[in-house]
Amino acid sequence: MTKQYQPNPDDRSDNVEKLQDMVQNTIENIEEAEESMKNASGEDKQRIKEKNARRNESLEAFRSEIQDESQARENGYQS
Repeated sequence: MTKQYQPNPDDRSDNVEKLQDMVQNTIENIEEAEESMKNASGEDKQRIKEKNARRNESLEAFRSEIQDESQARENGYQS
């Protein structure tokens, strides 16, 4: 007998809050990395700077997604 799998329903009700948490965590990671740069060597500093640049790009994407999700929430998640 084969088991049939049902996909989970699309629950977007808390996406904005999850994304906001992700933004906050990313900001904290950037701040911690900046602090650790004070004691890092030149090569490590460069890696930290590059990683923080990627984190800043992620922040932009998260914020854009938050706007999209907020608008979808206001529109009742209709497509």
